[in-house]
Order: sequence, then structure tokens, then C-alpha cells
Amino acid sequence: MESVQRIRYPPFDHTNIDPESIPITEVILESNSQPPTPFKIGTESGWLVEWRELTDKDLNLPRIQSVTTTATLPFLMRTRNGWYIEPDPLHAVARKFIAPTVILLIFSLFLHAIAPALGDVPLLSWLTQGSYQIGPLDYPKLLFITFPIFVLPIIIRIYANSRDINRQNTYINSPLGDPELELSIGDGWVEIAEMKLPEEVQFSAARIQAGVAVPERKTMLKSSNRPEGTQPPPGMSTALPEKRLTGGEEHGTGVGESTPLAVDYSRILLLEPMRVRSRGTLETSNELPIRLNGPEERWPGTVYSSVIALHWEIHLHVLWQGTRLRWVSPIIMPQTDNKILIDNLPLRAARSEDSK
Repeated sequence: MESVQRIRYPPFDHTNIDPESIPITEVILESNSQPPTPFKIGTESGWLVEWRELTDKDLNLPRIQSVTTTATLPFLMRTRNGWYIEPDPLHAVARKFIAPTVILLIFSLFLHAIAPALGDVPLLSWLTQGSYQIGPLDYPKLLFITFPIFVLPIIIRIYANSRDINRQNTYINSPLGDPELELSIGDGWVEIAEMKLPEEVQFSAARIQAGVAVPERKTMLKSSNRPEGTQPPPGMSTALPEKRLTGGEEHGTGVGESTPLAVDYSRILLLEPMRVRSRGTLETSNELPIRLNGPEERWPGTVYSSVIALHWEIHLHVLWQGTRLRWVSPIIMPQTDNKILIDNLPLRAARSEDSK
């Protein structure tokens, strides 16, 4: 079976990039499986994910062969299945402080540069004129006020990372078993009929979400006619050494710090956010059955290929020994009967501390 896939997937720092500056990847997919119901999420001038039928105008597009399946891809099972520790909220606080502290440091340097003109201003003249000697060097007086504020986000981040590492080590020393869930999956919704959590685990909330995972690196290189070792497609990095692969880096998209420091373990205990995702409402009631509705706009069902991987998953938010955990598990959502058109591709921050 032949179909057409078109994608303009957002890179790590997509908030600072004009999507029109990145070409749309268009391929003819050859597969032994039936393609899904056609869908288009996004616009021609923005970020885009589209899977549609083949037409006569598409015959000159590059051809790729890929399995089309509803079975969760192995890299998603490694990175988006199991228990995950919620990053410390201080990470987000530290990141918000970066811009103000940098502006403050630049402003203090500016005041120091024009210090001679501030001689008649009582407070500013005292701050900008004079210095303190430490060893053989003299340091501006104003620097002793602004520099500690400048390094405050770094100190907060170090403290937050240490707390995250302690939580990860606590989990590694006494890992939790999988929760026992009995799910009923409908048209864009999931119902938890039965739920049994491990001991000392307290249920907080649950939701389902749909998203699009990163395309496969080899396929993106082939579709753009770029051999490995040359400049990668826009939004992808060069291949990293195997020993350093974590999360999305295995596909050459790990061009930024998506999660805080992770402890060396059989799998990552900090969940990497999906850049393209749309979530259902958060249900906090623990009275069974619990109905979890999907995104407000109906999304396509679960389908995976090497270019477009449309992924659904359930999230259980719990408390365990004072630590916020999240159980994540893929779900197979059935396809819709009608073509789906969504105007905007929903984007989220690529850093876990910024992705709510």
C-alpha cells in the first residue's frame, strides 16, 4: 500500500525558529499494511504532520519502505513506559531567574562604565566608585552586590539537581512494581475500570494524551538525500557516541537539555517531554470507574511508521514517600472513520521543567 507522509517537525528550540524557514519533508510510504484514516495537523506555513492518500502529483517524491503498525515502537517502550520522577519545581524557578539576573549584571557593568558621570548622585556614586582588594586584584564594589544575584540561578539549579538525584537513588534502591489497571478504550477516551497501585503509593490524578514522536533519523536522512556524516536535516544534530545516547538523542535530535541530571540506571527515570502533544482533562477523583477524555479536538488513532509516529499514552500521577511520581504507559487508540483536520500543531516546551 502506498500513501504520502508530510512532516515539518519542530526542533528542540522551536520557539525561536520560523517554521517556514524549514522545508517540509515529503515522502511516499510503501508498506504492506493499510494506511490510517487521512489526517492533517498544522498548516503549510507552520509546523505540520500529514498522512494522506497518494495522488498523481506525488509520483516524483522520494520513496521509503517502512512498517506501518499500531504496536508501540521499541524506543518509545524504552523511554515512555514505567515509573518516572517529577523534576524538582526549583528547576523552573531557576530558569525564570536567568534573564533578570543577566540584565542586572549587564546594567551594573554599564553603571560602572559611566561611574565618572554619576559623581553627584549620592547612592550611585557610592556603588560605582571604589573597589575592594582581594589578594593582588581589585574588584569593583558593585560587583559584590550583582554577582551573587547573577549566580543565584546556578545555585538553585545545583540544589534542585541534588534533590532529583536523591529521589532517583531512593527509587533505584526500592523500585516499585507496575500498577494493575483494567482499561476500556473507546473513541477518544479511556475508562479505568479497576486500579491497584503498589503499597505506599497514593493516587493523585490521571489523564491521557496524544502526541507525535520524533521521526526516525535514518529515514529523515534518506528522504532529504543526505548521507550519514554530512550536515543533518534542519532540527537534527549529528549522531552522538553510543555510550552517550539518552532519550531522543538516539535519533539525533538531542540538541538540548530536555531533562535534568539523570542517574545511571537501566532506563531513564526522568520523563522527556513530547514536543508535539495534546492532553485531555486531568481527573483527580479516585472513585472507579474513572473516565479519561482525550484532547478537545479529536486526534487520529495510534499508528507508527519511521516518519510519523502518532502515540497515545496514559499518565497516573501519584505520591510515594513524599515524592511525586508518574506512571506512563502506551495505549492503542482506534482509528477514526472520518478524515481529521486540526488547524494548529500543539507544541510544548522541550524541557521537562518548562513543560506543564
